[in-house]
Formats: sequence, structure tokens, C-alpha cells
Amino acid sequence: MKFENIMRKPALLAALLIFFAPPLAHSQQHAPTSRQPAHSARHSSGQQLFATTCAACHGLDGMGSERAPNIVTNPQVQKLSAAEISRIVSAGVPGTGMPAFQRLGNPAIASVVAYLRGLQGKNRPVPLPGDPQRGEALFFGSAQCSTCHMAAGKGGYIGPDLSTYGQTHTAEKIKSAITNPAERDSIKTMVTATATNGDRYHGIIRNEDNFSLQLQSTDGAFHFLSKADVKTIDRSHGSIMPSDYASRLTQPQLNDIVSYMLSLKKKSLPGATPHTDDE
Repeated sequence: MKFENIMRKPALLAALLIFFAPPLAHSQQHAPTSRQPAHSARHSSGQQLFATTCAACHGLDGMGSERAPNIVTNPQVQKLSAAEISRIVSAGVPGTGMPAFQRLGNPAIASVVAYLRGLQGKNRPVPLPGDPQRGEALFFGSAQCSTCHMAAGKGGYIGPDLSTYGQTHTAEKIKSAITNPAERDSIKTMVTATATNGDRYHGIIRNEDNFSLQLQSTDGAFHFLSKADVKTIDRSHGSIMPSDYASRLTQPQLNDIVSYMLSLKKKSLPGATPHTDDE
């Protein structure tokens, strides 16, 4: 694919604008490599060149910083072939802050690109044998996850919205949070508040101080109660999330649910703030 053809494609151009940030001035001062190194030497050379030319903006791990975005797990960047990236690094991108690095020489550019591709491979999620569609059916069906959790705009209110949960948690972490209560980031318990007039409110506490109580019931409604008007507050023991999923769900079912949760991150809007609770 010729460079000028790449520049005519909006999707590739968008990827390039995401991929490249203005490099530091010293990044252009490296002399070209005199000859093609061996595979192991190329990895070491690529790592060194990446550290001196790319890491100041993109981070040593390529996951981004305040100066430049993530170039490792970004799907638009991963779509580019090694040859396309090499040509872009060599020729630069006119009209952007990305200059031509042809002066580094083809072996050095190849080393940097190979090292970046290695980083991308290490950070790709390990595929599961699960099926996201079966996982969705379980999530909103017999597993009863949606009783408390919302996903993709559907579900309950008591637990955190899990639409973006897969963005910040690995497959193994998600599976552990489902099956092992000790692996969950937080523990929420149900309470029943009985008012002095006999009204009862059942849900979880969102805020509480010495004088008031904010409770969210299972239908999503918020109730603001003055403790002067509350007769009793009965707090249940243990998490509202079942602790027996390891025995209730088979391994294939767990894989299906995890696959569904990981698939949601592909549909999430950029910039969405992920929830950090595991329940």
C-alpha cells in the first residue's frame, strides 16, 4: 500500500493521528544503524530506540501519557501492518507533528516497529472459549446478574454498571470476582430501614451520616431519610452478590459470561468512565 493511498483513507488517517504525537527534539539525533542486527540484538536495539524516541510521549510501555495516547492496545493502531507503520515512520505524516525518521535507517525503523508489535502482542487479551451471545443470555437470564447490574443500558440499579468493566479488568480478574468474594474490590450489603410511621425501605446505603440516610431500593429509587424518623436499621451480613457462583455456574458458563463482559468494551463510547466496583 503506497503512503499516498494510506493518506486518502479516513480510517487510516484517523489511526495515524491517534498513533503519533510530536516527538522530542532529541529523538531525531540518533545515527542510523550501520547493518541489520540479529533477532535478539534487534529486540534490544528496538527497545532502546523506543525508549529514547517514543517513550517520552507514549510511555515506556506504549500505553500513553499526558503527551500522547496509547499505541499498544488501541484497535486503530493494531489494524496497521508492520509495513504500513514502517513507511509512515520513515516518511512522516505531512500536516501533523509527526516528522520523517528516514534518517534512522531501515534497520533501526524495523527494530522499533518490531518492538512495538511485540508490546501489542503482549497486551492483547487471551481469547476465551466462551461465547458472548450465550453469556448475554446468562447475564440477563438464569445467572441473574442483571437483577443488580446494568450492562449496555439494561439491567438493575443496585450494583455498578458493568458496561465498561471489561476495559479495566482482565478475563481472569472478572472470573475471580464472580466466583471468589475475597477477590472483589468492595462489599455491599442490603439494609432494611423501618420508619417510625411503619414504612419499610429495602436496599443499599449510598450515603450515611449521624443525622441522615440515603438509601437506594432495588427499583432504582432513592430515599432520603432523617434518622430522627427511622425506628430501626437492620443490616444484613455478607455481600449482596451471591458467593456460590463457583458451584452454581459451570466453567463453560463462566467463560460465556466473561466473554460477554469483555465484548462490551468494544461497544463502549470513548471517554466513558469505568466503574471500579466488582459487585
